[in-house]
Parts: sequence; structure tokens; C-alpha cells
Amino acid sequence: MTLDYLWPIGLLMIANILYQVCAKEIPTAMDAFAPLIICYAIATIVTLLCYFIYSGAGPGGLFDEYAKVNWAVIALGITAVGLEAGYVFCYKIGWEVSVAYVVQAAAMAAMLLLVGYIIYNEGISWNKIAGVGVCVAGLILINRE
Repeated sequence: MTLDYLWPIGLLMIANILYQVCAKEIPTAMDAFAPLIICYAIATIVTLLCYFIYSGAGPGGLFDEYAKVNWAVIALGITAVGLEAGYVFCYKIGWEVSVAYVVQAAAMAAMLLLVGYIIYNEGISWNKIAGVGVCVAGLILINRE
């Protein structure tokens, strides 16, 4: 495996850890959607900077990119709010940071196995089924106190 293959996973791991800590630290007295407004304003500025640095294009290039928008881009924005709000609400009602993400991720592994099979014709191997089994066993162990 090369660095080109691994760096995105490293980025995801660092961002997810920081994300979970930040989501857990949002004051419980604060409305769940107020911090998301601030979050998305900052995210907009950061992604604009990243776009201009990464693409090397000017504002005209950005408008050219907008011409390529399809339903998935719009749905991604809507689902991002669901993801963010879901975690904020989890932590507001008392989920532990060490448990909420793991429960969600293990359940998602099983669901995405089916989504991949049904929508994208991805294969389901015995290794994948065993992996989901290990995730389910992990969920049982994590939630036993």
C-alpha cells in the first residue's frame, strides 16, 4: 500500500477523532442546530480556501464546477446536517464518546454491505460477513456493563 492510498484514511481518522471530541464538548444548554450554523459557515470558508489552493482555479472555475451539480450533491448537504445533528443529540442525551461512534460505525458497516450489494452490485464474501459478525460481537461487548 502506498501513501497515496493511505493518507485519506489517516485524514478521516484524525478528523473523526477531533470531530467527536468537538461534538461532545458542545454545551448541552445550547440548541443543537445553533452550533451547526457556525460550523457550516466556517466549513464554507475552509472549503473555499481548499478549493482555490488545491484546484489552482479562480472563481470562474468554481462556477464551472457548479454546472456539474447533480442530485447527490444536494442530498449530501442534507445528509450532512443529519449526521452532525445526530451526533450532537447523541452527546446531549448522554452517549459516551467512546461508544456512540463505535455503535454507529459497526451498524453502518452491516448496512453498507447490503447497500453495496443491492445498489452497486458489490460482492458479499464470507470475509465480509465474518467482519460484520465481529462488528456485531463488538457492539454486544461494548454495550455490556
